[in-house]
Amino acid sequence: MSVYRWRGFGPLEDFVGLDNYVSVLTNDVFTGAVAHTMIIVVGSILLQLPLGLAVALLLNRKMKGQGLLRTIVFVPFVLSEVIAGVIWFQLLQPRYGVVDTALGSVGLDGPAQGWLGDPDIALWTVLIVLTWKYLGLPILLFLAGLQGIPNDLYEAAQLDGATWWQVQRNITIPLLGPTMRTWAFLSMIGSLQLFDMVWILTRGGPANATTTMVTFLVNEGTNRQNYGIAGAASMILFVIALTMAILYQRLVLRRDTKEAGR
Repeated sequence: MSVYRWRGFGPLEDFVGLDNYVSVLTNDVFTGAVAHTMIIVVGSILLQLPLGLAVALLLNRKMKGQGLLRTIVFVPFVLSEVIAGVIWFQLLQPRYGVVDTALGSVGLDGPAQGWLGDPDIALWTVLIVLTWKYLGLPILLFLAGLQGIPNDLYEAAQLDGATWWQVQRNITIPLLGPTMRTWAFLSMIGSLQLFDMVWILTRGGPANATTTMVTFLVNEGTNRQNYGIAGAASMILFVIALTMAILYQRLVLRRDTKEAGR
């Protein structure tokens, strides 16, 4: 399909070779979508990794209502993307939304065009919503990893006079390394495939400020019936995702697989 000009009707007859690929790669909207997707990939890891680790360390301590707290933290992750997107779309409405109302109660004003209507902050707003939505997964994985760290190591460190930060830096984080790297891989692949939340919150707007590679190809195919262009965009997305996955496997996960094979 990606090497034909096709509107969705009739047989594939109008062969155009690589013209669709050239059109996609020279399209400013698509190149912007690639940049937005990479910002989401990197931003999700940079935000969710420290937050997930901090919350996991907190929930790993014995406290009253520990099970309930763990459930509450994990609820956003299991919530449907459609439901979460609609909720946040209403919360972020300009002037009358809950967020702007809360800010107004303390004398602050939200953006004049709204959190999702200002091209300068719309992508960062979406990134914050995504962090809230998917933070439960790293917390769950890190909690599972913490359960596998022997208490003897912590007790020995305390006897040696190690501080809390030294314990985390020299014991917890190194032993959680394989779990962190595996989660980062899952987060990267999920961010490359991101569609639902962005489509519900902004549909790629305003002025294509939040367009991702997936929203671009869906918009071209479903809304504009440019199925050849959409096919080319999907193949480019596949190549980018495959390349990143192979590089991550070779450069980051190789050590874990070698250690597992010993």
